[in-house]
Amino acid sequence: MKKNATNFTFHELPNDIKIVLDSNPKLLVKWNNLTPLAQNEWICWTSIVKKIETRKEHVVRLQEDILNGKKRPCCWPGCPHRNPKAEKWFKAKK
Repeated sequence: MKKNATNFTFHELPNDIKIVLDSNPKLLVKWNNLTPLAQNEWICWTSIVKKIETRKEHVVRLQEDILNGKKRPCCWPGCPHRNPKAEKWFKAKK
């Protein structure tokens, strides 16, 4: 059984999400069972927001939704960073 959050995604796993995952064993198991694409969607959905308050809300919702069995963020069209045509709207962090 993995004891730390794994990351095989386009986006690096942000520290705030990693801390939450590593502090909750049930959440961590569910996270590590998600596909890399699903993990990427959660990371992007959480980190693409502009306000700190919104990001904090997304981290809380990430925990709740994954623990409740959701695989991907609700009402999220997908990570725009995977689409080269969307690059003008969202600059990928490198």
